[in-house]
Formats: sequence, structure tokens, C-alpha cells
Amino acid sequence: MITVLVVDDQDLIRIGLRTLIDTEDGLSCAGEASDGLAAVQLARQVRPAVILMDIRMPGIDGIEATRRITADPALIDTKVIVLTTFEHDEYVFNALRHGASGFLLKDTKPAELVQAIRSVVCGGALMSPTVTRKVIREFVAASPRTIRPHPNLHTLTARERELVILVATGLSNDDIAERLVISAATARTHISRAMLKLGARDRAQLVVFAYQSGLAH
Repeated sequence: MITVLVVDDQDLIRIGLRTLIDTEDGLSCAGEASDGLAAVQLARQVRPAVILMDIRMPGIDGIEATRRITADPALIDTKVIVLTTFEHDEYVFNALRHGASGFLLKDTKPAELVQAIRSVVCGGALMSPTVTRKVIREFVAASPRTIRPHPNLHTLTARERELVILVATGLSNDDIAERLVISAATARTHISRAMLKLGARDRAQLVVFAYQSGLAH
């Protein structure tokens, strides 16, 4: 059962999300919070698999709440999907920088939202190749480019390193499989092993590691 914590300051949105989640097989709403601070406290209590996080809320906003949650060792397995009505690069960038596994607009279709929840639990990242590239360009430009190789970078095989670089360009598993003439399952296996070796929470963090380590430019 995938447990989901719903965080939004609008009652109707929370009710709608809870109803959607509780009517889906394999999903269960673990609770609701109407502000960022309550979200952090409740997350520590119920330890959900996924958090649907609004950005603009009273008290601390969704970005800060995401930072606190992803920095908590007790919540290492909790994934955060940021939901917002604002399609601005700065929100996407900050969501990724502070540990979010994905970014979706609130007008996302219900079926796509459910699929997104299932995807992040399996280590996927909810950003299109175009968005990934835009976010990473901002990530790189936000501070002087200091290469800090990951301490476990040397444990990657040549193939794993190659796939990490391709992930950092925003390619999906299917895209990578087509480019390297391998199966999507094989691509997924190599990427999963690389994530495990580097201690990446998810695919989004793997992208950040790739740029910080100098594998991608």
C-alpha cells in the first residue's frame, strides 16, 4: 500500500486529492496538512511514501517544508511531489534543489497524478527532458561551478557512468535504450544500480550528482 500525505491550504483541493487517492487500488491517504510546518510534523509522525506538496501556504512554504522533510534521515524513503498552479522555472528549480522528486501542475489529469505517485515510489523523477535541462542550467548557473566528484563515483562501471550522463541530459529510459540499442529494462537496471552506489534518493538527485561530479556539462 502506497501511503500519501496531502498538503494544501485550500480545503477543497485537499478533499479532492484525498478522494482521488482513497478510491485508487494500492493507494491510501495517510493524512492532511494545511501549512508547511504542519506538513513537516505530520510527515514525521506517519512517514508516508509520498507527499503531495503545495508551494504557497501560510507559515513556511512548500519549498522550505520539502527541504526539512528531505533532510530528515527518518524520512529518507519519503518522496515529495510539488503541486502548484505556477509554471515558472524558479519553482521547478527550487523544488529540485531542495529534494523534491517531481513537479506537477494542479490541473494535471487524475490518472496522470496517480501514475506520478506510483512512479516516484519506484525511483522515477517527474520532469520532462525539456524541463530537466532548463532546471539543470539554472542549477549550474546559480553558483560558481565547482566540481565536487561524488565519493563513490569510482564504484560505477563504465556502462553505469554512461547511463548517468544520459539521464542528466533528460533522456527517459526508453530514449536511453533506443540510443544504446539495449532494452528499457536493462537501462532501468543500470540506472538503479548507479543510484544505489551513489546513494541517490531518486532520479532527480542522480541528475544533480552528475552535474556536481562533472559527469555532465
